Amino acid sequence: MTQTQSTTEPAATASIAQTVGAVLAQASAAANPDNPQDAAEIQAITDAMVRLLVGIPLRSDGQLTVKSLAEEAGLRRNKLTHKHTGLKDLFYALIRAQDVQPKAADALKRNNNELTARLKKAREECDQLQTQVKQLVRVIQVLEVENHQLRESAGQDGVVRVLHQR
Repeated sequence: MTQTQSTTEPAATASIAQTVGAVLAQASAAANPDNPQDAAEIQAITDAMVRLLVGIPLRSDGQLTVKSLAEEAGLRRNKLTHKHTGLKDLFYALIRAQDVQPKAADALKRNNNELTARLKKAREECDQLQTQVKQLVRVIQVLEVENHQLRESAGQDGVVRVLHQR
């Protein structure tokens, strides 16, 4: 299976999350009519799951993690790790069912490939420059030897005279 294919479509997993969330929110509202906050949290988590699974985050980085799910839902992460653990487990199960990378991971991979290519090019340029530096060092050494020889062959006054060649 390639990374572009999936065992379950994002829309299907989002639909499952929406259905389960709606049932849980109704059950919570019926069980605790005096505390509607639980039902609102469940609905917020469910809506966040749907957005992340479909790949359209509003408040988070779009990664398929509990941290991103909590950010997307506008809740603290401990609400998922301690209070609504069933929704957290459902989220992870739906991610495994999708078996695809999120859009944010695709963008990161493209960025990584671009940076790797730029790094390769920079290393090649660095190697070329190092080769040129070594060549220039050899030229300088040869010129220093020739200069030293010319000074030694110069007369007493130390002035080097260029002789015209015919």
